[in-house]
Amino acid sequence: MGKTVKKITSLLALGACVAGLASAANAQETKLVLGMSGWTGFAPLSLADKAGIFKKNGLDVEIKFIPQKDRHLALAAGAIQCAATTVETHVAWNANGVPIVQIFQMDKSYGADGVAVRGNIKSFADLKGKTIGVDAPGTSPYFGLAWMLNKNGMTLKDVKTTTLSPQAAAQAFVAGQNDAAMTYEPYISTVRDNPASGKILATTLDYPWVLDTVGCAPQWLKANPKAAKALADSYFAALDMIKAEPVKSNEIMGSAVKQTGEQFAKSAAYLRWQDKAANQKFFAGEITAFMKESEKILLESGVIRKAPDNLAVTFDDSFIK
Repeated sequence: MGKTVKKITSLLALGACVAGLASAANAQETKLVLGMSGWTGFAPLSLADKAGIFKKNGLDVEIKFIPQKDRHLALAAGAIQCAATTVETHVAWNANGVPIVQIFQMDKSYGADGVAVRGNIKSFADLKGKTIGVDAPGTSPYFGLAWMLNKNGMTLKDVKTTTLSPQAAAQAFVAGQNDAAMTYEPYISTVRDNPASGKILATTLDYPWVLDTVGCAPQWLKANPKAAKALADSYFAALDMIKAEPVKSNEIMGSAVKQTGEQFAKSAAYLRWQDKAANQKFFAGEITAFMKESEKILLESGVIRKAPDNLAVTFDDSFIK
């Protein structure tokens, strides 16, 4: 009986020890809230969450789907610590008093963003005076429309805009509303799948501008450099999983935006996720060149009144080494 009691006592002690180690491990997990949208290019972050990659790297990440026009408000309020968005949006947020530091690049659009038009519209010149469904100022679609118009000698003053989210813009267009729609995947495929409603006039294949990065609040980065590195590493690990298990990964990523794995893969074909080597090349010079060019469009479209004093403080490449 004495041996049995001792054995039970030892097992209880071992169990308590294991529980203690588990609690310590959990205590080490850094909590953070990340704001993003259902944009296909952000999906590896959902994969890192659902596949346990964040947890494995010591992170307790809560992903919140927040419209792009509101994400900076959540950041300023401290409701989120990090956000996924386009590079020029990071420029705009910094210029408008909401500091954020980009720490890794996620994707480049290769046709995943564009403007859909009715069949009688043959060129950008034909858009003059036409009504375009596009998201609010300060968002990627709004910038993209201004960018493409600028490349064709036009401005937003040459067209009429009605504020609609990317999903609503595509749905309204297919339903016969408006002359054009500025949208992105997976919603632009709604137009691709309904050719009777119109056509795609131009995409990021014609006018490259969508470059997505994850940025975090400067104070949070300063206090949590290891967690920031783990966040970037988790993204790259998600890309490795996509390569190793594409079918499973597409199903997981698609489920976050109510798509099948097959539907998701179709949307993802219009973009390129950026691995660590691509990130290092991007942060070495491409990011600064793009931000400088984007400043002109942001100023012209009235999204910002003054360019940021120092673009160098809007990104930090130390987390992708």
